[in-house]
Amino acid sequence: MAVVRPFRAVRPVRDKAALLTTRSFELYGDTELEAILKYNPFSFLHILKPGYRYQLNLKGTQRFKLIRNRYLEFKENNFFIQDAKPVYYLHQKSFGSCTYWGFIATSSVTDYQNGIIRKHEATLKDREALFGKYLEVTGFNAEPVLLTYPDNKKLTALYNKFQNKRPEYEFTTNKKRTHLFWVIDNAEDINTISTEFSKMNAVYIADGHHRSASSSYLANIKKKINTEHTGTENYNFFMSYLIAESNLNISSFNRFVKTLNGLSKDKFLIELDASFRIQKLENKQYRPSKKHHFSMYLEGDYYALYLRKSVYKIDNALADLDAQVLFTTVLKPILGINDLSNSDKINYKPNILHESQLKNQVDSGKYAVGFGLYPASVAQLKSIADANLTMPPKSTYIEPKLRSGLTIYEF
Repeated sequence: MAVVRPFRAVRPVRDKAALLTTRSFELYGDTELEAILKYNPFSFLHILKPGYRYQLNLKGTQRFKLIRNRYLEFKENNFFIQDAKPVYYLHQKSFGSCTYWGFIATSSVTDYQNGIIRKHEATLKDREALFGKYLEVTGFNAEPVLLTYPDNKKLTALYNKFQNKRPEYEFTTNKKRTHLFWVIDNAEDINTISTEFSKMNAVYIADGHHRSASSSYLANIKKKINTEHTGTENYNFFMSYLIAESNLNISSFNRFVKTLNGLSKDKFLIELDASFRIQKLENKQYRPSKKHHFSMYLEGDYYALYLRKSVYKIDNALADLDAQVLFTTVLKPILGINDLSNSDKINYKPNILHESQLKNQVDSGKYAVGFGLYPASVAQLKSIADANLTMPPKSTYIEPKLRSGLTIYEF
């Protein structure tokens, strides 16, 4: 059973929610970051970039301590409030024809450690330790882990009920993303949410593997030093955003490789022919329309690649994943990329950014070849997690992306 519990979030006062919350820090370019820090004193980026005040680029524990200081200043300036009792939160994000919604709650570290919260990506120990130290020094987390659960009629009905209520927050960002946010403080509704999740044998990490692992790292440290540990302390839980499987959107990352590993174009295509049927499309753009189909851009031409299933063995859930197929048949044996996590020969970009991305990146001269993949499905993600296997890096680009600072969980 999945343990999910309400919590007392620290969150923006109503009139500053749009100004205070931000996209994930790494999504900002230098110019945009500088403009926001200069002209918006309420932005959560002032907390995440505490050295801006002193024009210093801080790192490590020194930066973490100043993040803590800036956070406390925001609280002292009454930019935040904290709910008086543990509650759940309902968040909806919409843009274009897409609408995503889910419950913001806290999930159990023990569930993560025991495999009730299941993962599909490997984590790096040094990054776990670094972010674990960040959590320990700052004392809070401002960006929830995205978890997905099987569609549930009672939880969907609860969402539908809140569509008729005035949101606590309602704002649209300069990226044309509209956010609605409700506080669920009714005892009956709180019980419904807790009970429905308690019936689930497993939930799955969609995005936030390092955040989950770092929360586990921190909990282990605090458990050892707390002589009165009970298991109910805040550090035994991490903030999560729980979204139904049918409401999750998975896109793929395009792969860009810097060289052909010493091969000529013709020799490279001959090597590919062993595993793929190849269709040259010249200047006609192509996006894969089904699993095991790939797009490729090479020296001014688009190609469609169709996996020869008679020569490729699929014996587990991972082998069926297109990112793994490309690694096994092309990236490793032909292009000489043995370690996707540590190779400087390859780069990844979400294929949602520009429909001509393959052509633009390769024609720029930065890369020799680009590959487009068909997106993985939720079923594939779950099958790989259930088998305790791990996807290659950048196998999934998942929406929704969440706001930092919308809800904050203190340890």
